[in-house]
Amino acid sequence: MNETGTTRETETQGPETGLGAARALARLALLCIAGAVAAVVAGTGHWFILLLGLVGLALAAAGLWWALARRGFARLLGALLAITAPVGVLVLYAVSGLWLVAVIALAAWTAALGCARSALRRLRKPHGMHTRTVRAPRRAVLIMNPKSGGGKVGQYGLVERAEALGARVILLDLDTDPDPVALARQAVAEGADLLGVAGGDGTQALVAGVAAQHGLPFMVVTAGTRNHFAMDLGLDRDDPVSSLEALSDGVELRVDLGDISGRPFVNTASFGTYAHIVQNPDYRDAKAATALDQLPDLLVGEAGATLSARTDDERLEAPQAVLVSNNPYARADPLTGGRRERLDTGALGVIAVRVGGAVQAAELALLGERASGLTTLTSRSVVVESDEEVIPVAVDGEALLLPPPVVCTIRPGALRVRVPRERPGAPYVAPAVDWYRVIRLAFDRPRHHRATPTHDKDQEQSDD
Repeated sequence: MNETGTTRETETQGPETGLGAARALARLALLCIAGAVAAVVAGTGHWFILLLGLVGLALAAAGLWWALARRGFARLLGALLAITAPVGVLVLYAVSGLWLVAVIALAAWTAALGCARSALRRLRKPHGMHTRTVRAPRRAVLIMNPKSGGGKVGQYGLVERAEALGARVILLDLDTDPDPVALARQAVAEGADLLGVAGGDGTQALVAGVAAQHGLPFMVVTAGTRNHFAMDLGLDRDDPVSSLEALSDGVELRVDLGDISGRPFVNTASFGTYAHIVQNPDYRDAKAATALDQLPDLLVGEAGATLSARTDDERLEAPQAVLVSNNPYARADPLTGGRRERLDTGALGVIAVRVGGAVQAAELALLGERASGLTTLTSRSVVVESDEEVIPVAVDGEALLLPPPVVCTIRPGALRVRVPRERPGAPYVAPAVDWYRVIRLAFDRPRHHRATPTHDKDQEQSDD
């Protein structure tokens, strides 16, 4: 990992020793798969019981779907099925004497996945986002939300620490419904040469839009709850104080900025199920109860707007949820979002989910990213349409109502972000294993390549 703290994996031939290690790991992965198959074959005569194990997992996924998409007695039955099916599988294996076979097969499969990921990773080398050294700001202005993240601003003494480093702090008075955009614009008019936010991702996005509009650097202090944007910038989410080092010893990144109907976003714009749920005023205080109350109508299509989405190359019809992200995620994870390897690819990430019933729910649980109900792609623009006058949208966690068509675009390199020179960095996120590549790597003959001179594009430059 280089000084930027964020990484992207780009394929390279690398030295022969690296290829040799990758090839050895690929072969070991295939041997582990063979071991898993051998463990299953060892249970000859019990194939039906092993098949019942897979059926049990599918039933658990179907039960979870019914628990979410139904109410009353059907929900209770679904919850019981989701719990009893996997327990029943374990009991079945124990009674039939196959528990050891199952454990060995599972261990071999886990080892195969680990070896395959390591093999593919060795074919790549990290390249971080380009950085440059910059002078310390003279008139930095930081907007801080005292209640964000459970009161981290006060807990860590961020106001006093920032002022000691020469920054001016604007503390939001939440009782007066403050406008972060107006405050940021006023700070620019008064001569600010850096804008920063200690607060949630929604506030960060709004102030980042002002910074991008005026060509000023933007700074993130990890005082929010999730600190999603900060995580992908490689900042330390557990130590908000360390973010302030960007004021005295910082480097600058150029990252993309998302736009949804003229409003900036740094992370995601969500349509469909999640966007409907966060509109409920009870959601912030009772997230689980509110979601369980609304999910049945949303999942079976009895409530909520019917959506369609157009990307550069595809049209998605009637998805239940669409997640548009400022740069794509390393994995298609519509629930937790995951991590973005880079924030400067110049493309939006799109994850669309359509689950029509218990069968598709089971498929999604078993196949994950390869399920037919999950679509992942990238696009420079996304247009979400509906017959409704307005549709709910969650933009960086903020609940909005927007008239369709809602247009999402990306502004490549629009935002200058000031980050500490020394920071943990975002962990590498391995994508799904491509077994075809693993097999090719394991059996292809070594190829010798003439060395070619390379230039490190990630060298830090000085701001003259």
